[in-house]
Amino acid sequence: MPKQKTINIGRFRIFILISTSTVNEETSAEGEKQTREGQLRRCTVFLAAVPEYLVVEVLELVGNAARDNKKTRIIPRHLQLAILNDEELNRLMLGVTISQGGVLLSIHAVLLPKKTQEEIQRRQRINF
Repeated sequence: MPKQKTINIGRFRIFILISTSTVNEETSAEGEKQTREGQLRRCTVFLAAVPEYLVVEVLELVGNAARDNKKTRIIPRHLQLAILNDEELNRLMLGVTISQGGVLLSIHAVLLPKKTQEEIQRRQRINF
């Protein structure tokens, strides 16, 4: 039995297991040669490990986003926030649209009020 990956999200524990035999059935052809069988076994282990790792990584980030919003259930908004705040996942899912995900809150710098010289001097005095 393969080792299960465990994620702790708050008081919940999630077990992730992707079977290599299922991946093997999906990828094997009928006329496989005996010499390639070892390569095929290694390939199926790798093909099962990659999605398993991605699922674990995304679930951990989504659970953290839900906890930050003081929620116990994961909703699409938490998934959107987790993906957009993580640089690598954001690059991986660049063209993906998540239904009911919303957008990241940001205010353009032009729309913010201008700082006066008095405010700048006052902040410099506070910092020193």
